[in-house]
Amino acid sequence: MSPLSSSPFSSGYPRPPTMGPGAPSPRVGWPLTLLVVMAAGVAPVWTSNSPHLLRPHPRVPPHPSSERRAVYIGALFPMSGGWPGGQACQPAVEMALEDVNSRRDILPDYELKLIHHDSKCDPGQATKYLYELLYNDPIKIILMPGCSSVSTLVAEAARMWNLIVLSYGSSSPALSNRQRFPTFFRTHPSATLHNPTRVKLFEKWGWKKIATIQQTTEVFTSTLDDLEERVKEAGIEITFRQSFFSDPAVPVKNLKRQDARIIVGLFYETEARKVFCEVYKERLFGKKYVWFLIGWYADNWFKTYDPSINCTVDEMTEAVEGHITTEIVMLNPANTRSISNMTSQEFVEKLTKRLKRHPEETGGFQEAPLAYDAIWALALALNKTSGGGGHSGVRLEDFNYNNQTITDQIYRAMNSSSFEGVSGHVVFDASGSRMAWTLIEQLQDLLCIQNKRKWTSAMVEGVAATRRLATMTAPRMIFPGPKQISGLARLWLLGLGFSLGYGSMFTKIWWVHTVFTKKEEKKEWRKTLEPWKLYSTVGLLVGMDVLTLAIWQIVDPLHRTIETFAKEEPKEDIDVSILPQLEHCSSKKMNTWLGIFYGYKGLLLLLGIFLAYETKSVSTEKINDHRAVGMAIYNVAVLCLITAPVTMILSSQQDAAFAFASLAIVFSSYITLVVLFVPKMRRLITRGEWQSEAQDTMKTGSSTNNNEEEKSRLLEKENRELEKIIAEKEERVSELRHQLQSRQQLRSRRHPPTPPDPSGVLPRGPSEPPDRLSCDGSRVHLLYK
Repeated sequence: MSPLSSSPFSSGYPRPPTMGPGAPSPRVGWPLTLLVVMAAGVAPVWTSNSPHLLRPHPRVPPHPSSERRAVYIGALFPMSGGWPGGQACQPAVEMALEDVNSRRDILPDYELKLIHHDSKCDPGQATKYLYELLYNDPIKIILMPGCSSVSTLVAEAARMWNLIVLSYGSSSPALSNRQRFPTFFRTHPSATLHNPTRVKLFEKWGWKKIATIQQTTEVFTSTLDDLEERVKEAGIEITFRQSFFSDPAVPVKNLKRQDARIIVGLFYETEARKVFCEVYKERLFGKKYVWFLIGWYADNWFKTYDPSINCTVDEMTEAVEGHITTEIVMLNPANTRSISNMTSQEFVEKLTKRLKRHPEETGGFQEAPLAYDAIWALALALNKTSGGGGHSGVRLEDFNYNNQTITDQIYRAMNSSSFEGVSGHVVFDASGSRMAWTLIEQLQDLLCIQNKRKWTSAMVEGVAATRRLATMTAPRMIFPGPKQISGLARLWLLGLGFSLGYGSMFTKIWWVHTVFTKKEEKKEWRKTLEPWKLYSTVGLLVGMDVLTLAIWQIVDPLHRTIETFAKEEPKEDIDVSILPQLEHCSSKKMNTWLGIFYGYKGLLLLLGIFLAYETKSVSTEKINDHRAVGMAIYNVAVLCLITAPVTMILSSQQDAAFAFASLAIVFSSYITLVVLFVPKMRRLITRGEWQSEAQDTMKTGSSTNNNEEEKSRLLEKENRELEKIIAEKEERVSELRHQLQSRQQLRSRRHPPTPPDPSGVLPRGPSEPPDRLSCDGSRVHLLYK
């Protein structure tokens, strides 16, 4: 039994035969990978006696010396093809090797060296170079492919040679299968990591139907299968699924014919140019469509010259405008120091100097940090395996393609990797894939915008025979935070403003009615019209409003409600459906609170009208504008009694309700100001404040109100003088009556009463003259008069 039965190779797969006498003959059950190698034109070596497949020679380890021993890495960089990522990833790998080899604390006895070929992102080409890497000296301790299609071939064959495979640019979900690829690792996360982000975007914007178009390769097929499962769980339907191998013309026409609107495209960069050339021809772009693409293309991929398409740069630019991409965060945004003591920004600057072309025109520039960190992950794993971390290790120079012990140790070291790289925190999951964040970008005016949204297509309901849905709302200032305070302020300002404005006029007319319509026995009230009583009454009305509103907000606070109306079809754009929505500021028992509020305000209005009518004939010098106050009360009462029910009826017609309420408030306020203050300003301008009261009394104005006030003032003055005269006369009459009574008593004592004469005439003494002070009826009446 093998001592490494728990290793990734203990899954029952047949291993390649070993060299030497007695080697087993090839079996029919060998993996398909070896058959692919043979089918690619690579001639296996046979002996003259028995058809035994020859394997690479077992290498003799170099003699130990004081010099650093070389450890070789076999890499396949796609310098052209569907994804020319090797253009930037190869310089990044070379830069990482220089940084690792310059460190004395990592692999101090070894030096990492690179042997690479151009795979052109083609599995057939990669098969040839894989054979050369395996069958030519020196021995490679690890293989580093780039494209997913190439990595699939290499990873499936590598386990037969006890080789670890570390990819820097493979995103195929199929590579996460540990049973099929037991020794595969990658610093590029799986393409399925984009799918949860895409589904969240679909859900956020209410898209229930989508369409897809893909290139027929395993990486995109497996990614789309995963997406289909996820959208089904979210209740989203993939209505159309188109695929192509090399010519996307027919699938794009099908999307146009089927009226697809939300389209997910999965294809390599070279095929993307073909797709969008056809998209331009079919006019499958603009505000009616939303395209989701892969984010690892070069920045100006649509401007790259491609003889296979017949579209201009301007046409391609117009076709790709506004498309959305999802991509893995490949450069550490924190810009902190990595294990190489270099920040992400310093890495970009250093790599840019190595490139032969501008970064935007260099393939794989975005994935270069992943390639750089891949070398560091390998170096740290080899350092741990060789005992560089202070533990006893193995001799890396003892590795050969039959040494499964060293491979298992490298596998365990790689599986436990965890460090900070220029691409962020590097750690592998159970399937050997990198875990990372997802970045959402959109092309806007040839700029790739992050963390911002400028949706050229408004909310879209679906794909087939559906239209874009633009939501039209009418906010009522009821939102969380400061805007909610503004919504409450609207209610409080209206209530308190009414109490202060109307309450002041109501208080004045009430006190005029109270003072000047009392009976004679309460004439003393006329002297009690003091300002503090008016202020107290207004304060009482305001206090009632504050108490009512406070109880309202505590018991049943206001909140935001949305009223949705039927969809509208505008004539100017037949592809847009408008869904009007009206936002209200309301509470659970809104009608009850409005009934209480309107009820007692309505009673104040009716009472104000009654008091104004009752005091219209009162004339007083102290309060000479009560008639104007009454007119203002009529104005406010009529407008309020009309506006309140009308705005409640028009609550669903936001524009009409707002216009009606606003005009009522403005007109009532301005009419009140005109009625109250224009007459006073006119008197101030025509007469002047310097004129005396006598002169003011003699003046006669053209206004009827002024004449009545003058007459009232003169009559009141004359009435006071007459009252004074009457009081003096009554006092004099009282005195005279008292004197008459005294004299009659005195006379009765001097002359006793005599018997009455039969004739009925009282006798008068001859010597007594007539009394001058005798008060007969005629004289008394004269004095009284």
